[in-house]
Amino acid sequence: MAQEADGIRLEQRHGKARVRVGRVWRHDHDGSHHFVEWNVSISLLSHCLSSYYRDDNSDIVATDTMKNTVYVKAKECGDRLSVEEFAILIGKHFCSFYPQVFTAIVSIIEKPWERVSIDGKPHLHGFKLGSENHTAEARVEKSGALNLTSGIGGLALLKTTQSGFERFVRDKYTVLPETGERMLATEVNASWRYSYESVASIPTKGLYFTEKFMDVKKVLMDTFFGPPETGVYSPSVQRTLYLMGSAVLKRFADVSSIHLKMPNIHFLPVNLSTKENPSMVKFKDDVYLPTDEPHGSIEATVSRITSKL
Repeated sequence: MAQEADGIRLEQRHGKARVRVGRVWRHDHDGSHHFVEWNVSISLLSHCLSSYYRDDNSDIVATDTMKNTVYVKAKECGDRLSVEEFAILIGKHFCSFYPQVFTAIVSIIEKPWERVSIDGKPHLHGFKLGSENHTAEARVEKSGALNLTSGIGGLALLKTTQSGFERFVRDKYTVLPETGERMLATEVNASWRYSYESVASIPTKGLYFTEKFMDVKKVLMDTFFGPPETGVYSPSVQRTLYLMGSAVLKRFADVSSIHLKMPNIHFLPVNLSTKENPSMVKFKDDVYLPTDEPHGSIEATVSRITSKL
């Protein structure tokens, strides 16, 4: 929201970034522990023009206060909750506790700590670090309006066949050969927006969004790989991305859109030869040179079409 004074328009926000917090919940009934590690960033939109136009900080919520609030609220959460629920809780606090704050944007990255198993049995208090992050962002308004997104970052996927790239534009700058057989690798970064429009409308089931995160990840992976015995052919990263996004919308009624960013990480065929040994290494779909740059960059948003009355 733009604010005006002295003939000048100002759009501003302030906050605290990269507040790291770990939280353990200990359950006496079975001795198990549950652990999360969150990296929290807070941005407040508030009526604090006096701090910009005059030497008056009386309406500023100190960023150190924001940091402390994260730890206080984590302590107050006696029961386990999802990263989305924690983001909403923090946003609600700032909008209700401070009269001058009208919007709070809370972004959180959850590190992928996973419970370990020893001899096939889940460990009560042992965890290892996984690969992909769970992300969430809640934009909470003083009115109770809500914009909630969840996401996954760094989901590395690869299949060694069932991929190709043919019939693309060819001109005087093109050297890439067409192929119906190649390796396909990517690192999926996805964010999906939920259709809930107010804090009051979110599901009350505990850990609902944690379960939904795991379900969305499974749909994305299942669509990328296809059936375990046969797989599914990918004619391009674009087509696979669209199928992955569409599958999520078809499966989950409360997801209104999903944005996918899927770089095409190349594994280049290796052919080595010398004058004396022209077939030192002759590529037969077996030896590759892994590369991470330059790489293809493909991203798109898949959304539901809603009719306007």
